[in-house]
Amino acid sequence: MNIQVSPRSGYGILVEQLDGPVAAYHGDTLLAQSSRAKVMYETRLSPVVYFPKEDLLVDMDKACSKTTFCPFKGTAHYRDLILPGKKELCSAVWSYDETLPEARQIKGHIGFIPEALDRLDLGPNRLQAPDDGNISGPLVDWLLREAAFLPSPEEFTQAFVAKLHEQGLPVSRLTILAWALHPRIAGHHYLWEKGVPGVETFSPSYEIHEKPEFKNSPLRHVSKGLGGLRYRLTGATPPEDFPILRDLRDRGMTDYVAMPLPFSDGRINVLTVASDAPDGFSTADLGLIFECSAVIARYYEVFMQRENAQAVLETYVGKRSGARVLGGNIRRGDGDEIDAAIMFCDLRGSTLLEETLPRDKYVNLLNRFFETTSGLVHENGGEVLKFIGDAVLAVFPAGQNPAEARAQALAAARAIVAALAEITPCPSLPNLDCAIGIASGSVLYGNIGSQERLDFTVIGQAANIAARLGDYGKTIGHRIVVSRDILTETAEAKPLGHVKLHNVSQPVESFAIAASL
Repeated sequence: MNIQVSPRSGYGILVEQLDGPVAAYHGDTLLAQSSRAKVMYETRLSPVVYFPKEDLLVDMDKACSKTTFCPFKGTAHYRDLILPGKKELCSAVWSYDETLPEARQIKGHIGFIPEALDRLDLGPNRLQAPDDGNISGPLVDWLLREAAFLPSPEEFTQAFVAKLHEQGLPVSRLTILAWALHPRIAGHHYLWEKGVPGVETFSPSYEIHEKPEFKNSPLRHVSKGLGGLRYRLTGATPPEDFPILRDLRDRGMTDYVAMPLPFSDGRINVLTVASDAPDGFSTADLGLIFECSAVIARYYEVFMQRENAQAVLETYVGKRSGARVLGGNIRRGDGDEIDAAIMFCDLRGSTLLEETLPRDKYVNLLNRFFETTSGLVHENGGEVLKFIGDAVLAVFPAGQNPAEARAQALAAARAIVAALAEITPCPSLPNLDCAIGIASGSVLYGNIGSQERLDFTVIGQAANIAARLGDYGKTIGHRIVVSRDILTETAEAKPLGHVKLHNVSQPVESFAIAASL
């Protein structure tokens, strides 16, 4: 039998019955033989012969972890074959256990991966060459020519939906779930709905993984690598009790698809589309999205990579410094001479705390110290450059107003002392305390280090003096010690004289500052 496939534009599937017995071999082992075998022709894929499961002549092991998804066939589950002599062919066959309507003719059938077959005896049948199809139109043109110039994922999502509509797809709702690399945000969920202007963006925290609405959703199913999902919402209630499906059905949706958008690092993101058209999506509709999904995934990956880079830089080097690095200050020696107030804040009694408290409680306390200190620095216009052991180095750039920067540093210091005094490690230990040194002057704000490992920080005498003033304050029992140029008119200061500081050539006129006004 010579299978003839009519010309098709767009994406299509055709399943035909083969004539007579068809046999599949691995070496000399007959794997399957059937007079009820079928062939599936699918756009741009080689023809696949499917055998009824009961006509398999070797043992088939339980399903392994490998799955693949097709929006019109369903999720393929792979299984190993056990040959005579206990030889195993890993992931040698697949089947669609819950076959979607477009491929219902292969329900209860298996297909062989090409590597499992050494010979396929087709008898009188002849298979046609793959159909190259004709995937084109507004969406493809846009992806190739215009999409790369859109600056944000929200604008990309809006334009993506518009191009789907231009191609005639009856999309009523579209979402993209993209996972992030961020210390607080798990990812971004972009939502477009018919009749609602623009694209909504939700940025859930990592607690999303414990929320029932996510744990019992298609998004979790797909992102865990369990394959995509397709549901017709006009018939019986789907067997999976996903609340979103009931909600969409109540809102008049007729068809729903969730498919994976894999990133190059292996993370699986999710695209969902829903339609309220009477017949839902056609095979050609879903084929278009499926064919373009890898390209679409790359665009979202680019958006997320830039956001991830920004989040990581802000987390590890600070917001201002992160922006400078992303802006191109990445070479050793890149930086600027700036005037700034420099603060060095050291936790007092940390050795006793570490010896007394269990490790996890000490780490939690240290995190609370850092969070309290950095939060108040940021509130007062400064930026934390780094955590050094149990100390914080912060900068308050002067810009056009050096007096304001110095006042901000003083205000942050007082606020830190007051806030730490409210934190109790445990009943047997005193509340947290600190030693703060502040100085100002010209510093290099930029990259230093080796060619392989750079640090974005401040270098200059003001930074050295700030650290030494903090140490000096410990020895004389003052929490905040500053150099003369930090003083403001409202500062209640106690003169300490010209102090000789370690590794500072000239004595520094210093003052102890009252912790409260």
